Amino acid sequence: MSRIAIMTDSNSGIMPAEASNYGIHVLPMPIIIDGTTYFEGIDITVEEFYQKQTSGSVITTSQPSPGDVTGMWDRLLQTHDEIVFIPMSSGLSNTCQTALLLADEEPYKDRVFVADNHRISVTQALSVLDAKSLAEKGLTAREIRDILEEEAMDATIYIAVDTLEYLKKGGRITAAAATLGTILKIKPVLTIQGDKLDSFAKARGMKSAFRVMVEAVKADITSRLSHLREQGLLKVGIANTMMDPDKLEEFKEEMKKNFPHMELVYFPLTMSIGTHVGPGGLGIGAVRSR
Repeated sequence: MSRIAIMTDSNSGIMPAEASNYGIHVLPMPIIIDGTTYFEGIDITVEEFYQKQTSGSVITTSQPSPGDVTGMWDRLLQTHDEIVFIPMSSGLSNTCQTALLLADEEPYKDRVFVADNHRISVTQALSVLDAKSLAEKGLTAREIRDILEEEAMDATIYIAVDTLEYLKKGGRITAAAATLGTILKIKPVLTIQGDKLDSFAKARGMKSAFRVMVEAVKADITSRLSHLREQGLLKVGIANTMMDPDKLEEFKEEMKKNFPHMELVYFPLTMSIGTHVGPGGLGIGAVRSR
């Protein structure tokens, strides 16, 4: 029997089909499209999702059912002694809080450890890979959970939205603001610092928004994350919703030019995030990683 299973959800950007490549386990997030529930990376592709979104389908997100969560725990505990579960940030979904409650009950108490380390997308994925590395070094599930939570704020994320349509549909901005912003080609820049998704800046055009995000990440690296850079424990990341592959490569090359001495990590922004951001979204950030 293996000692520790590392488990996350697909908001990390790691899909269930890719999980074995990393030696981890991924719980797919549910997406509700026109009243039908799909599971990310299981029965709907990225291409199908954005085709439905751009054609006007009504799309909402949901958290996994308690049965789906405990079902995976039950399967993993047949072949592992303990589980470290790293869901998306508790500030962005109730998945983490539900899992914490479930893990406090038998037969999961002291066998399943839920890490609320306030991450999503690339930063969440790197936490998962860190957890895998720590498990291989012989740490217990409790020790891994504690380390991830202690290091929770060692990350920063900025996201630029290419279209205001889906923020309007989600009720985050008014229809009038969305119309005016579209006319003026305004691209809002959002930030995630721990639990909250907040407005950070506005830019005219995606290239301008990208420059705003790069300067924001540089500022974070030279201030509150500087100790990690000095220790060689900091990586930069980039993620996106559906966009032209050549445009994505341009952004990746610009990241390498702006952060020449740091490893660049890429994972896609998932359908759950794409529901609110829409196609053409871009996220960059920096995160502690071993």
